[in-house]
Amino acid sequence: MDISIVLYSHDSVGLGHARRNRALAYALAAHLPALVGGTVRGLLIAGHPDAGRDPLPEGWDWLVLPGMTRSSDGKGFRPRRLDMDGERLRDLRSATIDAALAAFDPDLLIADRHPFGIDGELRPVLANVRARGTRTVLGLREVLDTPRVAAAEWDALGGAEQVAELLDAVWVYGDHHVYDPRLTGELPGPLARLAVTTGYLGHGRPAGRPSRGRTSPKPPPPYVLTVLGGGSDGGDLARIAARATLPEGHRHLLITGPQMSDADLQEVREIAAHSGDATTVVHSAPDVPELIAEAVSVVCMGGYNTLAEVMATSTPALVVPRARRRQEQPRRAAALAALGAVETLDAAGLTPQDITAWWERSVTTRTDRTGIDFDGLSVVPHLAARLLTSSVRTAPEVTSHAV
Repeated sequence: MDISIVLYSHDSVGLGHARRNRALAYALAAHLPALVGGTVRGLLIAGHPDAGRDPLPEGWDWLVLPGMTRSSDGKGFRPRRLDMDGERLRDLRSATIDAALAAFDPDLLIADRHPFGIDGELRPVLANVRARGTRTVLGLREVLDTPRVAAAEWDALGGAEQVAELLDAVWVYGDHHVYDPRLTGELPGPLARLAVTTGYLGHGRPAGRPSRGRTSPKPPPPYVLTVLGGGSDGGDLARIAARATLPEGHRHLLITGPQMSDADLQEVREIAAHSGDATTVVHSAPDVPELIAEAVSVVCMGGYNTLAEVMATSTPALVVPRARRRQEQPRRAAALAALGAVETLDAAGLTPQDITAWWERSVTTRTDRTGIDFDGLSVVPHLAARLLTSSVRTAPEVTSHAV
């Protein structure tokens, strides 16, 4: 049984969606062949050029779309680089995806977080692939937003029932004992009935791209770590962490994220220079999970992928969640803090002295997180195999790709 899989993410802000899909690609490539008795190939559709720089399993490749990003007013999307109308670019992206999937003919399509993509670009694609017999899955992080905001987003898509009609399953990448969007109201009934929690995508995450001949930035132990995910909104926390006083005998590695602006990066490096060579500032690193595991303490934001990597270790973590635009990160941090898995502080009013005090308390401790399920990357291949072995391919009845 030869299987073709497509994983979609629109990546308008950050790289979290593409990073989740890349981790899933490695898990599916490693485990699904034995479950279905055949080969597995795949295509990752992404919307940011940085996503395509990371390696994929053999037989898998990237399709990177012309980028879109949020408008300055936060209420819509605009082309990231192309000088063209946003609606025209949306239609171009939709047609590109539709043509690619018609040629690739996937058995399984997994869309990350946004079932219809940017401005509905994936809606006609889903209808077409389902007409050809493709099984369709919506993959969700465990926290979406406040129930009120989540409900408004489902309503804007035509309602949860209309979304559910184009899906075979919803996979929630979390531990329902920590946070369950089916119970909070973030996942309405028609979608909740399709949903299963997988466990966090923590254990077995792949490394990033090779460091182009450079050695790992890992300093000699003991060291504390600050890691800011994609980094596009991590400038404030980076500056505060760079000003904090290190515990005696410790070094500090600060990973800003590849999307931090050049201006913010330069400022953080200038601040860190005042500590001599005790703090090393790098834009990115290929071995972040290993760096987290070997650090004595970590300061981070509250994004899903960063915390999945942190929580798969025993490294003490101080989470400073982003609270602008969405309440996803504060809600995740609060749920994990309630179990003693992390500590959390609000970004508002945070000072270098707060981080100094945290490091002094935390560098001699470890955190037991063994009660939380981080085996989602082992579970997903079994869920995929179950869907695929029950699939019945049908003759194509496609519709126009125009949105």
